[in-house]
Amino acid sequence: MEIIIQSTPQAATEIAARLMAKLIGKKPGAVIGLATGSTPELLYRSLINLHLDWSRVTTFNLDEYIGIPREHPQSYHSFMQQQLFRHVNIRPESVHIPDGMAADIPAACQSYESQISAAGGIDLQLLGIGTDGHIGFNELTSSLASRTRIKTLTPQTRRDNARFFGNEDQVPQHVITMGIGTILEARHCLLLAFGAKKARAIAGAVEGPVTAMNPASALQLHPHVTLCLDEAAAAELRMTEYYRWVYDQKPDWQKA
Repeated sequence: MEIIIQSTPQAATEIAARLMAKLIGKKPGAVIGLATGSTPELLYRSLINLHLDWSRVTTFNLDEYIGIPREHPQSYHSFMQQQLFRHVNIRPESVHIPDGMAADIPAACQSYESQISAAGGIDLQLLGIGTDGHIGFNELTSSLASRTRIKTLTPQTRRDNARFFGNEDQVPQHVITMGIGTILEARHCLLLAFGAKKARAIAGAVEGPVTAMNPASALQLHPHVTLCLDEAAAAELRMTEYYRWVYDQKPDWQKA
């Protein structure tokens, strides 16, 4: 893992944006996995301001709620349109988001896996992290070999997401999510985390044991992972000075 610690969320986000821009510049037909929630909003604004060419890019989102239509203001279809897609020149047919209204959800999940494979796999997977360490909607105890599937949200995740819906009762109980095994097949994983509420989850993911009780810890098994953190999210890491030193030793041409 490469741990990049910056003073503010904006500074950490700018590094992540440059990493993604570098990929699109080198590989215009890149396949990029995208995330939702409050963490990537800064990143999407930064990417829009870079005026990149998205015309050949293919995207796959991590997850979607089951039982709310894509036009619902809190669906991830709506989120992605508002935060990114309507502002860039990506082709609608190149956008893939799980279908939470599919008549046959298990079949839709299997089809999603097939679409990722047909696209050649994901070059870069963007990730956030839950306060309990979940990535995507892979809740605690999720199999580290899991594929795209239905998941039941924990009460904690529903409480965390209640701010988007007005109250907890309105948060759907079930979702479709890429599995941890699916995420680990991406060629590069890029995780963003900001704020003190994420500090314990980050410490466990980076420096704790690999365990289903912190799903993000599975990223320790991946050969190419970058974490872009602010000071607050990095506060419980034990080896912060080492991580800073390692990043500082990189020549400027290798840094994003």
